[in-house]
Amino acid sequence: MNISRVVSRLFLLAALCIGTAVTAQDRRGALVLGDSIAFSYIASVGYDYFYTDPDNFIGFPDDLGRRFHLDVVNGACPGETTGSFLSSTAADYGCRAFRSLYPLHADYKSTQIDFATSYLKYHPGVRLVTITLGANDGFLLEASCASNPTPLLVEQCIEAGAPAVLAAVAENIATILGDLRATGYAGAIVVTNYYSLDYSDAAGTALTGDLNAAIAAPASAFGAVVADVFTAFKTVAFKTAFGGKTCNTGLLNPDVYTPYVCNDHPAQTGHRLIAKTIAEALRTADLD
Repeated sequence: MNISRVVSRLFLLAALCIGTAVTAQDRRGALVLGDSIAFSYIASVGYDYFYTDPDNFIGFPDDLGRRFHLDVVNGACPGETTGSFLSSTAADYGCRAFRSLYPLHADYKSTQIDFATSYLKYHPGVRLVTITLGANDGFLLEASCASNPTPLLVEQCIEAGAPAVLAAVAENIATILGDLRATGYAGAIVVTNYYSLDYSDAAGTALTGDLNAAIAAPASAFGAVVADVFTAFKTVAFKTAFGGKTCNTGLLNPDVYTPYVCNDHPAQTGHRLIAKTIAEALRTADLD
């Protein structure tokens, strides 16, 4: 068994068994970190007042709390990138704009990494940390290429920029995981990957696969496990009735203004599947 698997085993055992300083009964906390999916964001609800109460946004963090009887603290911010998670000056995809208008689930003024590390240092009862980050890095790249005059040039721009973005995602995820472990937290960390918005779109799905590989690359070195949301959604999408189209499955929220079009964010059925996938990642981790 290699070193990373040994480290992974130790970290997960610390999360699931009785520890020396904090008993299993005391470890009832969960810290959810990341972007709009982790926030449980719903786009285009049509009512500004809806966004003023973060309790309106319910998703996989709530499901995890019920499944494992955990008190969940959600630090996620819609539009967070792996860069803006770490730095207040790095490009984001809307997190700062959202925070300027509406409250997050957790009340903090710092970067998300500063909030997370501070929280872990002062809350030894945390049993589980989840991280959902990376998609907005890709959306930033797409936005930067969108001004090209033809679809072919847009595609070429994305292909040219993707290697640097993917490298930055992997590096930033490694930094985040390292910073979380540096607090002394030895419990479970689950990194979620992303579903494809349309599995019948080979090119788009391949890009999602590349992003997921970058997200997963540093995980084992820090004793983190990956929840394979990509495959969970794919299994549903490729049922005969859906033809690989994620929008047809009911896993995504419908667009309020455009019939037969889906938003990028999960519906409640999608959030329940994400929670189930995270739970399975914990239960099937290498503990033998």
